[in-house]
Amino acid sequence: MAAAVAEPRGIPAFIVDPVAVDEMSPLARYSGHPLLTRRCLSHALNIHAAARKACEQLGKKLADSRFVVVHLGGGFSVVPLDGGRIVDTNNANSEGPFSPTRAGGLPVQGVVKLCLSGDYDAADLKRMTTREGGLKAYLGTEDAREVEERLGAGDEEAREVYEAMAYQVTKEIGAMAAVLCGRLDGVVLTGGLAHSDLFCGWVTERVGFLGPVFRFAGAFEMEALAAGALRVLRGEEEALSYPPEGRAGTA
Repeated sequence: MAAAVAEPRGIPAFIVDPVAVDEMSPLARYSGHPLLTRRCLSHALNIHAAARKACEQLGKKLADSRFVVVHLGGGFSVVPLDGGRIVDTNNANSEGPFSPTRAGGLPVQGVVKLCLSGDYDAADLKRMTTREGGLKAYLGTEDAREVEERLGAGDEEAREVYEAMAYQVTKEIGAMAAVLCGRLDGVVLTGGLAHSDLFCGWVTERVGFLGPVFRFAGAFEMEALAAGALRVLRGEEEALSYPPEGRAGTA
């Protein structure tokens, strides 16, 4: 797509931080069974953009930084970022905390029973775990604003589910902090749910001992795309070339 836009104009095309960027260490690929390998899938573009913002505040280079970065969107990505490299991650479609629409990591034996029950086919299970899990499954909505309104009206079930989601996020942050041996420059929260003072307050209360907690609410994908291309054009970074089928001009 980038080449189709750029080539007629005689300009270079750059792709920045695709979601499937794979920088995981060999140890991180083990799942517990050789038939299943952990895959590196995360909100890489927004994760790197938020980490760069934290580095600006600290006066550090991304290459010299160590963060646990959490993207809080419809799905959650929690990653240890070591010198700008995503060395591990929960795959938001299969692991980690539940989120507004994803079920996250589930009890394996219970999942096996659901699969063999005859009540659900493959499409049902995929929908239940990736589009209708998490808040959607528990509370009938994926809108955190609606959930917080229900909290304000005294809905104790909504409070418990919402706080449990924050609780699971903090457990994953702790796990990823261990990947970095506990030596962090801080924890970075980003994505749409980072707008929530309540949710981020619960998270910060449990993980603040790891270091400063930075919040960059919202998504910075378009800004990050432009910034990544500019770093190459300014000579600050070198573009890596992956020409498809011999086609040059993409990076």
